[in-house]
Amino acid sequence: MNDVLRKLGLEGPLMGTMTNRSAIRCHGENLEVFSPVEGRCMGKIVQASVEDFGRVAEMAADAFLEWRLVPAPKRGEVVRRIAQAVRSHKKDLAVLISMEMGKILPEAEGEVQEMIDIADFSVGLSRTLYGLTMHSERPGHRMYEQWHPLGPVGVITAFNFPLAVWSWNAMVAMAAGDTVIWKPSSKTPLTALAISTIAGRVLEEESLPEGILNVVIGGRSTVGEQLAADRRLPLISATGSVGMGRHVGRTVASRLGRALLELGGNNGVIVTPSADLDLTIRAILFGAVGTAGQRCTTIRRVIVHRRIFPRFRDLLMDAYRQVVIGHPLDEGVLMGPLVDVDAVGKMRRALAVLEQQGGRILYGGQVLRGGIYDAGTYVTPCICEAEHDTPIVLEETFAPILYLICYESLEEAIHFHNAVPQGLSSAIFTNDLRESELFLSHRGSDCGIANVNVGTSGAEIGGAFGGEKDTGGGREAGSDAWKWYMRRQTTTINWSGELPLAQGIRFGDR
Repeated sequence: MNDVLRKLGLEGPLMGTMTNRSAIRCHGENLEVFSPVEGRCMGKIVQASVEDFGRVAEMAADAFLEWRLVPAPKRGEVVRRIAQAVRSHKKDLAVLISMEMGKILPEAEGEVQEMIDIADFSVGLSRTLYGLTMHSERPGHRMYEQWHPLGPVGVITAFNFPLAVWSWNAMVAMAAGDTVIWKPSSKTPLTALAISTIAGRVLEEESLPEGILNVVIGGRSTVGEQLAADRRLPLISATGSVGMGRHVGRTVASRLGRALLELGGNNGVIVTPSADLDLTIRAILFGAVGTAGQRCTTIRRVIVHRRIFPRFRDLLMDAYRQVVIGHPLDEGVLMGPLVDVDAVGKMRRALAVLEQQGGRILYGGQVLRGGIYDAGTYVTPCICEAEHDTPIVLEETFAPILYLICYESLEEAIHFHNAVPQGLSSAIFTNDLRESELFLSHRGSDCGIANVNVGTSGAEIGGAFGGEKDTGGGREAGSDAWKWYMRRQTTTINWSGELPLAQGIRFGDR
């Protein structure tokens, strides 16, 4: 691990503030970064103070004035070079993510690839930031819309995807002509410093001004609150809990800024009698156990037709018994640790509440001990049985807990599915065309993502990612999400020599 840290430039005393590649001396408290894999300290970081954040915000605002003037295709070329640099560090970044966050190495490698993919996608966007032309109702007039760079963008990310979520925002924002200030999770700050060093080296080679890509590591009061409240940042993109999102949303709204919120998911899957159960079991296993259940797109509820419920339950439990739990870098391991012992405590409390509310644990839920498990962060993934309206089932517990729920009719299943506050991702497993079309219709899933015969996780960057209700309503990546990061301007040009008014208004005529 020390060799990986050295190759990524993470040796010695680390400052929690970087602009492009340059570290800035910080004046906050020290932060020790512990690995959930072995429970050992991976590094120490001096966090930013309120004053440190202010300096970075000023640099980002100044850099924006220059960066916005760089032609968009040239900005895309810089993003392309960053993607190339990440490719050469893919394995080391993946190992760091695994050790700092706990996800298994193949998933961590997939996360790094996701950054490469969104960067490549953003290169294409840099040449397709299209506006529209339209016919004016007034003779001799031309109308069109155009999009301009927005300003410095604040990005708040969670621990579970310490690289990908930032890149969804930062790469698109750079192509759009914005600068970025990133507040990463204090549970995974080393990944933030590593990628900032890699990307910053490219910016340095391009002789670009300091302040285009910035990272500020610090607590909620010293960095988070300042970021959300700073009027120099017209957009705040925040990924995390619903509670955090509500607070950030209120703060940003109070200054009439934009808030792009990616919050909780309580993702449901409907399994009908016509489903291919072999395919279904495999998809649900990955969707529920991958990243140790710590994805916003994790499958948390499976709504199964009563006729096939016993067989489905038995097949799923057999699959869970084969899950290998251990060191995330070891080959053959399917599930690593939770991010810390606090996450384990939340899982145990949720299971206790479930039993108090009438649900029952069918499999798993134990905290593992002995050897590497003594870190206290390893658990067995858990299958439970509950009613659809059991209070704890309506909540999102960020852990590998899966609730099985029975249904009689597809309409009832859809009702059960939609009867939660969250609305991120959803799926149905069926070989019946009518069932799939109902699920995808306006009478079906109320989520931002709806799939057929594929799980709820693993969204591709070509499609807009985000959800409804308590998920926050934001959309990142894909489609026209770039419009979040730009300001829209409608323009009218009068080339006629006359001055006709719209709507046929006549002003001043006698």
